[in-house]
Amino acid sequence: MLYRDFATQETIDAAYDPMRGRDGAALVADWRARSEASRVRHRVSLDVPYGPSLAERLDIYHAEGLRQGERAPLHLFFHGGYWRSLDSHEFGFIVDDLVASGITVGVVNYALCPTVRFGELVRQARAALVWAWRHADELNCDPAEISVSGHSAGGHLSAMLLATDWAGEYGLPESPLRGALCISGLYDLRPFPWSWLQPKLQLDGRDVAEFSPTFLPCRVPTRVSLIAGGEESTEFARQMEAYATHLERQGIGVEHAVLPDDDHFSILEHYLDGGCLAETIKRFHR
Repeated sequence: MLYRDFATQETIDAAYDPMRGRDGAALVADWRARSEASRVRHRVSLDVPYGPSLAERLDIYHAEGLRQGERAPLHLFFHGGYWRSLDSHEFGFIVDDLVASGITVGVVNYALCPTVRFGELVRQARAALVWAWRHADELNCDPAEISVSGHSAGGHLSAMLLATDWAGEYGLPESPLRGALCISGLYDLRPFPWSWLQPKLQLDGRDVAEFSPTFLPCRVPTRVSLIAGGEESTEFARQMEAYATHLERQGIGVEHAVLPDDDHFSILEHYLDGGCLAETIKRFHR
């Protein structure tokens, strides 16, 4: 859907407003407190650099319950915030189920717009995966067992990893991922230059063309799962369906679903307590 398909500026802004009555400050405070508790419960390496800038950092939550000599799968999570807010320290709460199941989780931090151009966020997401693959042995992880997930803007970044020529550009295997889970992602950037986010994102036409996964070839033949919430605006489901169709036309195995009772934020609770997001990630590694 293009900007001209919305009746007014208010309708396009409402379509991409994730709050829908939520108290954002209280929500983030809750995530931060729960993440601090997770850092106490688990063995974690904070702010591990994966690149040269101060923003390029990983919080690595190490797998529990491994047998002697066993290497863990490695999962990378990319947080949301519409590419212009939040950081990795606020999302440690999503790791508990995965870590207890023997999966090491790297919660990825990255720079934010408008401090950097939009393309720099994509470069950093790719750099995080390259670093993880090259350092997997040091983390007691299997480089052949790496998966990714992301929420909102992080769902977009995860999708951009599927549009990357890993062998040609980075010397990695053609398919360095066991699977990708994109939650409430944005895959078609065309509406955003006309939305309330543009003063922060500062997208131009080249950005939209180069960084919209819905219009890019998928270069990673792996399992893909796409999720949206039924209590989000219908734009999130529409973007998901369009991206799923795009992947299916390229022969990519993709499952996609709307969770009817979840909004843009409650959907993250499915990482916990045997939730469907945690179970999807575990299936990537079976």
